[in-house]
Amino acid sequence: MTTPDSTPPPAATPPSATPPAATDRVPAGPAGTPSFPADTRGLDPAYAGPTVAVASYPDYVSAQRAVDYLSDNKFPVEKTAIVGTDLRLVENVLGRLTTGRAALAGAASGAWFGLFIGLLFGIFSNSAWFAVMLTCILIGAVWGAIFGAIAHAMTGGRRDFASRSSLSASQYAITVEADAADAARQLLTRLNWQTSGAS
Repeated sequence: MTTPDSTPPPAATPPSATPPAATDRVPAGPAGTPSFPADTRGLDPAYAGPTVAVASYPDYVSAQRAVDYLSDNKFPVEKTAIVGTDLRLVENVLGRLTTGRAALAGAASGAWFGLFIGLLFGIFSNSAWFAVMLTCILIGAVWGAIFGAIAHAMTGGRRDFASRSSLSASQYAITVEADAADAARQLLTRLNWQTSGAS
C-alpha cells in the first residue's frame, strides 16, 4: 500500500525590500552628509561596542574643540564620536531674490567657470593669452546671467528668496568607547578648568 508523500512544501521566500535612499534627501551637516544604518554594515565590528557619553555641549564648535583637545593630548580619538540629538533642518533666508539678483549670481558663477576655461586655453596659447582669458570670462558671465535669469523666471514667483539649509541639533554629546571613557573624562575636565580660567 502506498502512502501519500508527507514532505511539507518549501516555505515561500518573502520578497526582499530595498530601503529608500534616504541620504539623497538629507542635506549635509557640519561634517558632511550623515550615514545611515544601512550604510555602515561594512565597517569594523569594533565600532559596535558599548559607548559612554562623557561630555555634552550646546553647539558643534565646542564639541569639535573638545575632540581636538583629546587629539592634542594623544588620546585615541578613533574611539570617540560626536552625537547630535534633537536634529532639525534649519533654512536660513539670505535675502529677497529678484530676476536681476539671480542674473547677477549666475554671472558671477559663469565668470568663475569662464576663468577656469580661459586658464586652460591660456596654457596652450602662444600669444594673447590675457585676451583669451578675458574673452572666456565675459562669455561665461553673459551665459551665466542668462541662465540665472531664465531659471528664476521659470519658478513663476514661487520662491523669491535665497536661502541656505543646514542640519543643527539642540546639543552635541561626546561619546567614547567604554574602555577609554575614564581617560577622556579626565582630559575634558581639565579642558573645562582651563576654559573657565581655573588654575
